Amino acid sequence: MSVTATRAGGSHHHDGGAFRHEALFYADAGQFVEGTGTFVEAGLSAGEPVMVALLSERAELLRSRLGTSASGVTFVDMAALGRNPARIIPAWRRFVDRHGGAAGLRGIGEPIWAERSPEELVECQRHEALLNVAFDGGRPWRLLCPYDSAALGPSVLEEARRSHRYLAAKGGSSRSGSYDGSRSPFDGELPEPPPDAYWARFDAGTLAALRAGLLQRALCVLSDSRAAELALAAHELAANSVHHGGGGGELRFWRDGDAAVVEVRDGGRLEDPLVGRRVPSSEAGRGRGLWLANQLCDLLQVRSSAQGTVARIRISC
Repeated sequence: MSVTATRAGGSHHHDGGAFRHEALFYADAGQFVEGTGTFVEAGLSAGEPVMVALLSERAELLRSRLGTSASGVTFVDMAALGRNPARIIPAWRRFVDRHGGAAGLRGIGEPIWAERSPEELVECQRHEALLNVAFDGGRPWRLLCPYDSAALGPSVLEEARRSHRYLAAKGGSSRSGSYDGSRSPFDGELPEPPPDAYWARFDAGTLAALRAGLLQRALCVLSDSRAAELALAAHELAANSVHHGGGGGELRFWRDGDAAVVEVRDGGRLEDPLVGRRVPSSEAGRGRGLWLANQLCDLLQVRSSAQGTVARIRISC
């Protein structure tokens, strides 16, 4: 591993003043508080705006460390913000844009914790990699991502080394020798739907009937409001398929434990790695449906290749 050490409290940025994405591995509460507290205090002393997105119990640990200085930090509940990890990048974008005149910015975000479901974990790991795509080449700022090394498995920690250019430790940081910025966010396969999943083919002429039929099925497992949200999100994805994915596609619906799941497949291919994570402009095409699905649902998984695109949404029952 090549090492370029810097002090965590310093304001100098490497990589030509670029976005600096760092992972902090901590084994206990003391290491968490020391690592995050030092990072925040350095930012506050330099007059940098600081936003912290953590689970409530972690946030309270950091607040205790900061004391009266905590009033200068914007705290966000990661359990709410990160329920769907695709909503996190837009929140960081708003933070960066809101402080356009600041010389420097700092953030702390912990989207991955041991209680995440396997599906959430995979999408959180894709989110971490996409942060580099979203903010590389823009204004310089620093984002520290804590990882509980005592509770998370070795494969999760290794994935963090691949998605973060820097690893923070003992008041400094070093380059990650495992960093890999070459992977596509749409690569990979999703598990096959169950054989008894509801199946329907759709095109422009059947979108309304598709939504109505799905709503009736969703009402069997979801509350009225959640069933309506699922049906609307699925309709948006199907409309995307009609307009941008070859004129139609296939929809599947099933229950997976405590979640209702809808999958939409079509023959199109996605190219924009941040689709669904940018606020769509008024003339936006495919991005609008994926953005709305992310706002309505607990999780959106997208895989796309030359063979077509699969979008899968989940809402908890």
